[in-house]
Amino acid sequence: MTTMETLVSLAKRRGFIFPGSEIYGGLAGTYDYGPLGSLLKENIKQSWLKKFVHSRTDMYLVDAAILMNPKVWEATGHVDEFNDPLVDDLKTNKRYRADHLLEEHGITDAESLTPKEMTAKIQELGIKSPDGNELGEVRQFNMMLSTKIGAADDSASTTYLRPETAQGIFVNYKNVVDSMSPKMPFGIAQTGKAFRNEITPRDFIFRVREIEQMEIEYFIHPEKWEDYFVYWHDEMLEWMESIGLDMTKVHDVEIDEDARAHYSKRTTDFEFDFPFGQKELYGLAYRTDYDLKKHTEFSKQKLQYTDQSTNETFVPHVIEPSFGLDRSVLAVLLSAYREDEMNGEKRIFLKLAPQIAPYKIAVSPLLKNKEQLVEKARDVFIALKDTFGNVVWDDNGNIGKRYRRQDEIGTPFCVVVDFETLEDDTGVTVRDRDTGEQERVMVEEMEDYFMDKLSQ
Repeated sequence: MTTMETLVSLAKRRGFIFPGSEIYGGLAGTYDYGPLGSLLKENIKQSWLKKFVHSRTDMYLVDAAILMNPKVWEATGHVDEFNDPLVDDLKTNKRYRADHLLEEHGITDAESLTPKEMTAKIQELGIKSPDGNELGEVRQFNMMLSTKIGAADDSASTTYLRPETAQGIFVNYKNVVDSMSPKMPFGIAQTGKAFRNEITPRDFIFRVREIEQMEIEYFIHPEKWEDYFVYWHDEMLEWMESIGLDMTKVHDVEIDEDARAHYSKRTTDFEFDFPFGQKELYGLAYRTDYDLKKHTEFSKQKLQYTDQSTNETFVPHVIEPSFGLDRSVLAVLLSAYREDEMNGEKRIFLKLAPQIAPYKIAVSPLLKNKEQLVEKARDVFIALKDTFGNVVWDDNGNIGKRYRRQDEIGTPFCVVVDFETLEDDTGVTVRDRDTGEQERVMVEEMEDYFMDKLSQ
């Protein structure tokens, strides 16, 4: 299995992901996406939007504000329920995630334990803090990041950076129904940032303080929830495979009642075999009518649905497919990483699905100091870029080094304009990333050739 050290090194060296604020020593739990990481991340997001929004007739996209009225979080229980179990180092007063300390000592079900049970386990196993000191009792601490709005610095000006994108959907349910008149069932989708006050961020971009989510709230008649739960389960698996996840490392985990979120009647987690263990990648939850009823209670607004064909009025129930974009990037990179030998040399390459690769095609002149080669290669580059968008020009180093570099960043195809191209003004050499095989393709046939190859 690929180690995290190997992947982190590749991500930084090749411009995928950098430590946040690195020139100032960094900030724990923050990362910046570089030129290639930004493209990869955006391509995954666009694949998600195409699958779950653009290709459907029952889905509506919203983009809600990050800052919301704090009553939203009171209504949903986040103020009281959105907590992590923390324990204090009694000497240094540093705080640590109790469940993480227990996991490091072999307690695999630590997340399902109560604070009292965690305290007992810590004492039973004699677990010390990372500094070797005694630990206190495990207590729950709220994970929401608070901030101040306006000029006044008092409690009335306190709000929160949203800890999830879902509530931006629920508070806009009435607006979408009133403005779009959707037919049941229908979904509201959103992508965007969410923030969590992680005490011990770790494992690269897996557990960070600033995350990006892709979420759907699918509104249904209460009697149909089981059918739609199965439907969305299969839709999620289909998308995972399409973006190139190693499906042998994906596991369905049914969450027990005592471990489910307070709003969920059924939850299935899709977990992935990361180098640091089998951990949650995505989630599928049946949230019942919990959120709409809570917002009805606190806002005094009726959040119902009237079926025009039957005149039945009811509060819809909700199936929630939830995806973490940052964890998607990590799982995709781990799934794509390969090492092999080509032409007697060790080779590293990313076997990325063409639809999400940062660059689909790299174009090069065989030699960068031959004017005619460069001019012809530029013409080919411009033509391909106009059609396919994510096409890169690469004339740095000899052709072998270019191939190795493009392999390492996951570019599916390299196009080389050589002297034979100039002689007959037709063919170019196209090299396949995965096999290293090369073939001649006529210039006028390139568009159709790559249309076919990149759709596979």
